[in-house]
Amino acid sequence: MKILAIGDLHGDIRQVSKLVKKAKDSNIDLILLNGDFTLGDAHTYGLFKILKEAKKPIIALPGNHESLATFEALVNKYGLINLHGYAAKFGEVGLFGCGGADIGIFQLSEKEIYELLKHSFDYVKDCKKKIMVTHMHPSNVKVGTIFPGSKAIKKAIESFKPDIALCAHIHEASGLEDKIGNTKVLFVGKEGHIIEI
Repeated sequence: MKILAIGDLHGDIRQVSKLVKKAKDSNIDLILLNGDFTLGDAHTYGLFKILKEAKKPIIALPGNHESLATFEALVNKYGLINLHGYAAKFGEVGLFGCGGADIGIFQLSEKEIYELLKHSFDYVKDCKKKIMVTHMHPSNVKVGTIFPGSKAIKKAIESFKPDIALCAHIHEASGLEDKIGNTKVLFVGKEGHIIEI
């Protein structure tokens, strides 16, 4: 399975056109929006219309720039698959996630983050391959000295042992990789990262 994972678009509609081309050229199976596709909760008209031209399922969770009301309205309007506190299965691959961060319009406590990840993990725990998706990054990874990250996300990785943990939020960290136990932690950004699992 090939996933095009995208984070922190912040309404960059020109970039979306490039991503659709990348999706088609790379023959991806699904698109994953890892939060912050708006800027300050303001949706860029046409962004999802262009993204849907890739003709692939779109999974999304909110970042810290989307209110839940805006996120849910966009999920419903454009037929996105909601991963915030939910899960999705594609064959033997299960994705589970939690959006938001500890700053911005959409903030969650550490307790809420862990509980949403645990709840969504329960639906995919029997999948052969598991991908955990969060907007915020776990604590104690490469960018941790500047931005501490979430202890709840790190605890979820250690508890649920996904094969891959995808995060965004820190634009400058896009493309960085780290490991927590056997879990590969990957920061994704607006240029889009293709993950094969």
